[in-house]
Amino acid sequence: MNNLQQRIALCFTNVFPNIRQDEIPNASAASLASWNSIAQVTLLSSLAEEFGIDFEVEDFEQLDSYPLIVEYLEKKTLDA
Repeated sequence: MNNLQQRIALCFTNVFPNIRQDEIPNASAASLASWNSIAQVTLLSSLAEEFGIDFEVEDFEQLDSYPLIVEYLEKKTLDA
């Protein structure tokens, strides 16, 4: 895991305290029963604070897995 992925994983463990480290790379709204709309908002808020970015409204629906979030933030940080 690179630094970006580690920071994202930390946000995941803060929002989903019962998630195992080996589950994080494949975590998604479909795979985690506790990933509901409140968890989604909490996770993206945590990520926004961690990375100092703002998410667009459409991001809330699309960013529903660890891989998608990593891809989005890699692109966002490269564009910054």
